[in-house]
Amino acid sequence: MPSYRTTSAMMLGFFLLVVIGAGLVIGLTIQPGAWYASLNKPFFNPPNWIFGPAWTTLYILIAIAGWRTWLIEGVKGRGIKIWIGQMILNWLWTPLFFGAHAMSLGLAVILCLLLLILYFIAIARDKVARFCFFPYALWVGFASVLNASLLWLNG
Repeated sequence: MPSYRTTSAMMLGFFLLVVIGAGLVIGLTIQPGAWYASLNKPFFNPPNWIFGPAWTTLYILIAIAGWRTWLIEGVKGRGIKIWIGQMILNWLWTPLFFGAHAMSLGLAVILCLLLLILYFIAIARDKVARFCFFPYALWVGFASVLNASLLWLNG
């Protein structure tokens, strides 16, 4: 029978694999492309190269937060349910915005995502999980403003 440490380490690996793996698959299969390049962008639009490293770092933090929440709550707790909900919205935004070119729907999804992230921070029982979500909240807040600006400039 595996020890608690072995099980815990395996679950951390699972969380990292699922979060980073899904993000990588989505990122590699749905590219911004010519449509995004043709959009009028606000002055604060970051260079494209920043998104890969930023999201990789954030996905690692998101996975750690999910893992630590799972350790405390298991699969039935409110925190892990909020964590799963925000992951679904996170993975949904790229196909909507970049794949379907649905900036309005993307904005609705990213604002709901931001609310779930903030709610997770408010209810997380683990301090590390909570702190892992702070940079995520800042980035998604910025991305929400960027999404809204792109919609306003090109809508």
